[in-house]
Amino acid sequence: MNKPTTVDPVELAHFERLAKLWWDDAGPFWPLHAMNGLRADYIRDQCIQQLGLPADPAQPLRGLRVLDIGCGGGILSEAIARMGAEVHGVDMVAKNIQIARTHAAGQELKLVYECCTAEQLADRGELYDAVLNMEVVEHVADLPLFMRSCAQVVRPGGVMMIATINRTLASFFGAIIGAEYVLRWLPKGTHHWRKFPQPKELEELLTANDLAVVERKGVTVNPLTHQFRLTRYEGMNYVLVAVRSQVSANLT
Repeated sequence: MNKPTTVDPVELAHFERLAKLWWDDAGPFWPLHAMNGLRADYIRDQCIQQLGLPADPAQPLRGLRVLDIGCGGGILSEAIARMGAEVHGVDMVAKNIQIARTHAAGQELKLVYECCTAEQLADRGELYDAVLNMEVVEHVADLPLFMRSCAQVVRPGGVMMIATINRTLASFFGAIIGAEYVLRWLPKGTHHWRKFPQPKELEELLTANDLAVVERKGVTVNPLTHQFRLTRYEGMNYVLVAVRSQVSANLT
């Protein structure tokens, strides 16, 4: 019997076709480039707050082991590594990993890329201070398995951050119809509305896997300036911050 997997072959093929465009900030991944400063700063601030890091303006995340799951071409991984963290970027698209490694070459960052899945990391017993689960959950084949695997690699007392798109009428018209068909910000087929998880669904999965949500924010974009900002409105994009208890159950 084949072992369950979180890999969706349709999603895999889609991102393989786009792999060479990761570092084109005017291409199909421009939203990730546009929001990267906002989300990197938010990750920094939440790690400092939730993990009790000492103030270090030069390298605020120094000493942390961070997993960037679904790292793509390394846009976020590089930003977090520049803050002093030891970053493990993983992705199931081999072309993405190749591009990420090439772009990072010579930058002297504590950054390792690997083509593997969350469940493989969990099976190996990997543990991280922070797991970055950004714009990934809407692309996996088995969300409960994926969340369980991600939870297993958060060390006791560690933190997981999840960014995704809410499943609402607003997101159907904004993220699908608007972004892919009208404005053509993204290639058609990038997202599938029924796969967008609602915040309560993720919170239930996190709670079941020994993590408690400590903060939730909405994320919006100005369609004219392409600038992203945090907001109380969660009807489109949102981010969750969850902390694993210091004394954790055996998540197997």
